[in-house]
Amino acid sequence: MTRRVVGVLGGMGPEATILLQQRVLQKVEARDDSDHLPLLIDMNPQVPSRIAHLIERNGENPGPVLADMARRLETAGATALAMPCNTAHHYAPFITAAAAVPFLDMVALSVAVARQNLPQGAKVGILASPAVKMAGVFDEPLREAGLSALWPADADRMLTAIKRIKAEGPTPDALDILTDAATELTRGDADMLFVACSEFSLMSQELVAQVPIVDTVDVLATAIHDHTTQEAS
Repeated sequence: MTRRVVGVLGGMGPEATILLQQRVLQKVEARDDSDHLPLLIDMNPQVPSRIAHLIERNGENPGPVLADMARRLETAGATALAMPCNTAHHYAPFITAAAAVPFLDMVALSVAVARQNLPQGAKVGILASPAVKMAGVFDEPLREAGLSALWPADADRMLTAIKRIKAEGPTPDALDILTDAATELTRGDADMLFVACSEFSLMSQELVAQVPIVDTVDVLATAIHDHTTQEAS
């Protein structure tokens, strides 16, 4: 069987891209190297800062760079594209305009999981960068699914945790911030939590909450597995 291959727009951040690879690896019951899934990865940490563009309002638009990455991956043979950065999904139209192959939209896929598992009117707590909220990455897709988003009150504290993880990796302090936010959201009647920042995904398996937790990187890893294991036409 000739397998399809997903092209990953990576580097946002580098650890998150490696984490996606690990999660894809875990989806496979392998007895040998050849059982694992092929990936094409454009690891580009020089993608302009999403935080600088959306929050600080002084940075370059990442969209054209993402479009170039999408074209490179498609030319290299990618049969679909994926991007393990929630904030960067604000720029997804640049990607879909640049490449003819499907884009495995991590936001849409995660919202579909929530819709399948929650009743209409349920609330989803979003553990993410404040840039995700400012750009409306999840709010409208959840609303269209009959759900609503809840956000931690202290956006600056969430951003502090993300910057700390980018600089130092997962730290106990960052996990404390994530846990506090999860507790706040569940007390605010969240019926499910989205770990919707790939830096937070580095700690998601240590997070405990009284409601289901959906890690968007896990959702994307499943979509990559499903796409790749379909027989190429």
